[in-house]
Amino acid sequence: MDWLTHPWPWSVAGPLIGLMVPLMLFIGNRSFGISNNLRHLCAITQPTQVEVDFFRYNWKEHTWSLVFVIGTALGGYLAGMVFANPHPVELSQAAQNMLLSWGFTLPGASLVPDELFHPSVRNFTFLFASGVLVGFGTRYAGGCTSGHAVTGLATLQLPSLYAVLGIFGGGLVASWFLVPHMLIG
Repeated sequence: MDWLTHPWPWSVAGPLIGLMVPLMLFIGNRSFGISNNLRHLCAITQPTQVEVDFFRYNWKEHTWSLVFVIGTALGGYLAGMVFANPHPVELSQAAQNMLLSWGFTLPGASLVPDELFHPSVRNFTFLFASGVLVGFGTRYAGGCTSGHAVTGLATLQLPSLYAVLGIFGGGLVASWFLVPHMLIG
């Protein structure tokens, strides 16, 4: 059980994720990605009197994707709650100094500083706006990080390279310029 409660090294986890691409392509000509599941859920729940063509397709062909998302959520729950690492998060001294200089407390047993998810109007607004921007960006880019970075790059798709550069570039800008200046409280 020890191997379930501790982080796996990149040399094990990375190849396992990478092997999903050829496995999914071989088994059912499927792409690894998650972002289209919101579209599938909307197609499933769209009332008959609402006629949005974007959601009118045979969503039953994509039930495997919904099962994949349910499995991902269940796996995340099991990893975070049932098989949680009993030791506090280990941060480098540089990361600890950076968080403290930004006015955050050190994460301790959680994965992120408590101030980021403290229930407040500012945090809720910030997280909601962030989610809307991520959703818009995902739709605009034609896929999510996992779809572009794992499947798209593995199948040598140039648009996926552009999307991954944009995703990680945006993440760097946000982490260096937005997070240190966001209002907590």
